[in-house]
Amino acid sequence: MTSQSQGIQQLLQAEKRAKDKLEEAKKSKYLKEHEKIQAEIQLSINLKYCIFFLWCELRGRGNLSTKIEEQTTEKIRDITNSFHKYMENIMKQLLNMVYDIKPEIHPNYRDAV
Repeated sequence: MTSQSQGIQQLLQAEKRAKDKLEEAKKSKYLKEHEKIQAEIQLSINLKYCIFFLWCELRGRGNLSTKIEEQTTEKIRDITNSFHKYMENIMKQLLNMVYDIKPEIHPNYRDAV
């Protein structure tokens, strides 16, 4: 009887060890899956942060390009107005210089005659 009881004890212990190993494997598998899911969540969060910051930066650049375009348009308008304002006076001065010819003999010219 003791040998049967001893055999039963061994079987119970073996079953307990198998159950413990099975629980350990399940726990290990759960932890690995949990770590993998946590890594995926962190990657997703990082990706969303990157997208958000890029969006903010591009939106800021859009405002900057709009400001630059406005300044450029304003400068072109100022230059055009200035051109139209002074064009007539400049043309008169230029034409006066061209038409006002005063022939003079250069001082270094020697009379060959």
